[in-house]
Amino acid sequence: MPIDLTPFQHGTLCFGNTWSVADESALALHIARVALGQDRHIQKILAGASLAAPPTTSRAAAAAIELLTVPDGEDPWHRDGWIFQVLSWIAAYRASPNSIIRAPQMILAQKGFDGLELLVDTPNGKIEGAVIFEDKATDKPRKTIQEKVWPEFAALESGQSENVLVSEVLGLLATRPHIDPDAAIEKVLWNQVRRYRISITVGDAHASEKGRLRLFSGYDTIASGEAHRRRAETIYISNMRAWMQALAQQAIIAVQVEVKKYV
Repeated sequence: MPIDLTPFQHGTLCFGNTWSVADESALALHIARVALGQDRHIQKILAGASLAAPPTTSRAAAAAIELLTVPDGEDPWHRDGWIFQVLSWIAAYRASPNSIIRAPQMILAQKGFDGLELLVDTPNGKIEGAVIFEDKATDKPRKTIQEKVWPEFAALESGQSENVLVSEVLGLLATRPHIDPDAAIEKVLWNQVRRYRISITVGDAHASEKGRLRLFSGYDTIASGEAHRRRAETIYISNMRAWMQALAQQAIIAVQVEVKKYV
């Protein structure tokens, strides 16, 4: 697997994983295939299948390379944010392979939730909760959480964007026709089954247990209740923008290799 997870539990504040890249080449290939629109293939790989990649076209490759390239004169934030959403999606499947998890959006800076996971009660096949993602690739993690993540979660806790949540849940459930969508919607609209997941890049200041406690301080006041409602994920990157650029370039090369097999 391209990403390894190390779990942590910070008392009643939050729980989650720290991520580490185990195989950067494999990670770049996964990113490339998601950019090519092959997220279902990667989902099967993450579930343990051994499958040949589906064929692609030069048009799909051109669109994927555009997604992975920062236009001249523009900042890399949107491109890096999309790549980070792919990392978050991979990590989510590693942590919870039986969940139903929305694939990364294919439009940069698209409005809406960064990600959504439906937790499935395996014995009865029913939805037991919905996890709303906030994925942030940043070199200012605490400031980003305070100014961007907390307000989003507080708004959701107050009932805002419930129509968006319902629409997203129904879209995901279309892939599981055996699950009763009406029962699932009724379940996830209750606050105590609505859960949250922050995934964020960190540097030296927040890479330790004490650093994470500072980073996520206040989480339990934004989303009250039991700790299982508050998931937190971090990955340590010493030079985030440079690393994202190098990873994007590896993914572009992987796209070019893939398309050469079929043209």
